[in-house]
Amino acid sequence: MSVAIQTDRLTKLYGPGSGCRGITLSVKSGQIFGFLGPNGAGKSTFVKMLVGLIRPDAGRAEILGLPLGHREIRRQIGYLPELFRYQDWLTAEEVLRFHAQLGGLGGERREKRIRRVLNDVGLAGRTKERVRHFSKGMQQRLGWACALLLDPPLLFLDEPSSALDPMGRHDMRQLLLRLRQEGKTIFLNTHLLEDVESVCDEVAFLVNGRIRAQGTVEALLHPELRWEFEVGGWEPGILEGFTDPAGISIQVVEADDRGFARLQAVVTDREQAGWINALLVEQGITVYASGPVQTHLEQWFLALAEGEGGETRGSRDVADLARDPA
Repeated sequence: MSVAIQTDRLTKLYGPGSGCRGITLSVKSGQIFGFLGPNGAGKSTFVKMLVGLIRPDAGRAEILGLPLGHREIRRQIGYLPELFRYQDWLTAEEVLRFHAQLGGLGGERREKRIRRVLNDVGLAGRTKERVRHFSKGMQQRLGWACALLLDPPLLFLDEPSSALDPMGRHDMRQLLLRLRQEGKTIFLNTHLLEDVESVCDEVAFLVNGRIRAQGTVEALLHPELRWEFEVGGWEPGILEGFTDPAGISIQVVEADDRGFARLQAVVTDREQAGWINALLVEQGITVYASGPVQTHLEQWFLALAEGEGGETRGSRDVADLARDPA
């Protein structure tokens, strides 16, 4: 599989505690790649370097096999900025015609693409309406249409769902999945963990301007298989003297004075979990339920952010969950 984005120690600094510091990552063609981090982590700065809006202080990058800054890159990418601004006296159609003209798209092909992207983003019935009358969510949908207009193979989407309601976010997730099926590469910069968890093939976590983790969602969330058992008849010390040749350690997560307990153990597979289940029954313990522990991206991210000095507030939106120290 070819590489759409490759960076090597890409750096842009604005001060002691802001910017991007030596970011190295690789995004394969045809992927939806999630770029996660709290506010102020440097995500938008990184995207702006990749699309050519700002120059890096150091490092190198290639976009679609071309060196960063090459003019041809602009013909091959679509970009939805975090802050979208339009000539608000224009209609949605007129905004797209203007963008088409900038991209050298004209004639019937232009009109066909305009109709297609307005339909894709849910604005087919609002084409003649002036943008000044659009809600923020509708303006963001129009930004999606602008990014898709020239049918680029690579899309950079910076906080693309920030102004959308739950239905709008669902629609855009479905659109992202369809675009991936068409072979497009999507670089998704966001702090909305549910969006990333549902659509991304791979993610990178940026904290304080540095990549702290990168990999598939599955690999990051489940580096080990942890199994949980809800049991009755539990007594402290009931497994004392138990020896396990495989080195399994059974941990008590929760227990009360009525004999109810939640136990966890790291296992290699379901067969080993079944072996532990049988062991508990042999000891006179009643197993009410058992199964793999489900870890969500939010839990993983909060642990990472806390380890970097962030603050947590228990929300699915992590824009305010961590801060960069000054």
